[in-house]
Amino acid sequence: MTATHRSGPIIVVTDVGEQTSELRSRLERTTDHEVRTLPATGDLEDSLGTDATDPPDADGETAATVPSGVVLELDCPGEIQTILQRVHARMATVPTIVAPPKGSERLATVALRADATDYVPTAGDEDPIDRIVATIRSQPQSPSADDGRYHRILANELPDEAFVIGENGTYLEAKARPDSADLYSTAADDLPGSQLEDAFPAQVATKLQDCIDRAIRTDDVQSVEYDAETTEGPRRFEARVVPIDQRIQGRRAVVWLARDITERVQRERQLRSRQDQLETLNRINAVVRQVIETLVEAPARDAIEREVCEQLVDSDLYCGSWIAERAGDGRLSYRTGAGEAETYLDGVRDLTVDQERPVTRAVQTGEIRTTNRIHEDGTVPEPLQEAAREDDVRSAIAVPITHEDATYGVLTVLASRDDAFSERERAGFRLLGETIGFTIMAVKNRQLLFSDTVVELEFRIDGGETFSFDLSEAYDCTCSLEWAGTTANGRTFQYVTVDGLDGETVLEKARDHESIERCRLIHDGEESCTLEMQLAKSGVRTLANHGATIRDVTVESGVGTCLVEVSQDADVREIAEALTVIYENTELVARREVDRPVRTAAQRRNRILDRLTDRQLTTLRLAYYGGFFDWPRESTGEEIAEAMDISPPTMHQHLRKGLKAILGEFFENGGHN
Repeated sequence: MTATHRSGPIIVVTDVGEQTSELRSRLERTTDHEVRTLPATGDLEDSLGTDATDPPDADGETAATVPSGVVLELDCPGEIQTILQRVHARMATVPTIVAPPKGSERLATVALRADATDYVPTAGDEDPIDRIVATIRSQPQSPSADDGRYHRILANELPDEAFVIGENGTYLEAKARPDSADLYSTAADDLPGSQLEDAFPAQVATKLQDCIDRAIRTDDVQSVEYDAETTEGPRRFEARVVPIDQRIQGRRAVVWLARDITERVQRERQLRSRQDQLETLNRINAVVRQVIETLVEAPARDAIEREVCEQLVDSDLYCGSWIAERAGDGRLSYRTGAGEAETYLDGVRDLTVDQERPVTRAVQTGEIRTTNRIHEDGTVPEPLQEAAREDDVRSAIAVPITHEDATYGVLTVLASRDDAFSERERAGFRLLGETIGFTIMAVKNRQLLFSDTVVELEFRIDGGETFSFDLSEAYDCTCSLEWAGTTANGRTFQYVTVDGLDGETVLEKARDHESIERCRLIHDGEESCTLEMQLAKSGVRTLANHGATIRDVTVESGVGTCLVEVSQDADVREIAEALTVIYENTELVARREVDRPVRTAAQRRNRILDRLTDRQLTTLRLAYYGGFFDWPRESTGEEIAEAMDISPPTMHQHLRKGLKAILGEFFENGGHN
């Protein structure tokens, strides 16, 4: 009896929990065979007949009807393997088809290992009923080496490509999915008969052959990842290598099931890269915070710069760091540095710093400049290129050290990583540069404040585009600066007294002048007035950022005289250049050392009291001890006036004059800010 004449039933083995089988009903409509359903946990041997090769009984019939085929409608790998072993042990020639509701690579491998005739997942694109019936009808009764069945089993669960490969590395069968076949220069049908060495470089072929040897030796499934050249470039594959028990063409063989994992590998690489970047960014932020904390207690500019360079290098994130400052001629000069990139740092010292163009551009533009691939950047001078290769310096960042409109120098940091300075990292360094600039400014002001001897600088300014110059030249008046300063929100204010012109005219001209954003009249007299002005830019603010205190500014007939105080170690040329940025025709006409008188607290107190009349001092004392300055007030102005037996307006007059005398002594005579 041949397979095409089988008339026994088709047995569908299903889960015990299934009340009906979809495969059974569809098989009944498609074939004339009887279709029976058998639970996976049922008595399989009693439900199945005897193999057709068994001897007949006394009546010449076999012990039971042999089924035409056994279909396993299961998705449990353990049950599939067990049932297939029991069926094959009882009926070696009955075709067996594994038809799980949902296919998987693992189930395909189990079907192959358990010697199933075919593997047909019911959720596939192909009609499973036609495939099952065709397999049952075409399967011969006698065992034969149907090598192609391995190919058929895997084809339906093939991720991208599958091969049957002999133990010597020869392709015996090959198949690729249509959507991935176009990636290869050699068609799958042309592979049988070729060797691994024909398809892969020697090193990769050796790696794959080792995996085949290991699978056959251990008789167990092995995994391997490898790269393959395709029409779209190199791709990454992961293979499951399944040893075949039967010999094919007289030799052991394996089924090679490969999946293209290029996108997964790229995602994993990107994820690791983001994690590394986040970890690096957290470390950078920690270093920046630590540096900023130490700047608060830095006693001098040299200590600030040295501490910054050393801490950046000690973090192990960077291999070198150095700071340059603007010299008197406007060029940059090396100040201090730290790190193991000694050849590079020596090169910086030997070269004119201006030759390292990113550093120069950072100072000129006030913006951070990065060179993330120094070895490939043609703007870096060749001597520094060679030094970078020797010290393994791959990236650099140039950070301007600024505070408001003052630039004190530039911090350069070196790293041994390509593309080391991301946008987030640059943001951290931008904050660091501003903090260093603020600290340097604070140190300059502190040195000036506590100095017993200061340097007095007198500048002559011939013409300017500010309001005072234009007004004095047009009306032959004199403009004198009373006070100038900057509020917490960055607004610059000046209080200017104009002699020789009425307030109404001055206010009108001030409102029309482009250098003034806002103004108001404080005091108006016939030939003198005082104006409060908010300016867009100011030389006063520039001088303050460079550690200079303005003592007097007078503008007459379009010519200004500016008197400032600086500490003894201040860079006078730097201050002069900073003032030239605002007033083009600026000349230093005098430099004098001035000794400040040293006053004790008692002397200052007596000096203030000497400026007050008895009635002013009494008013201040009654107001202070009576709680007039508290909030809310403990005493009103009327109550203070009643205690002094004077009218409230008179009391307020004494109070204001007394306060003005005290504040005048502090701001005009006693302060150094």
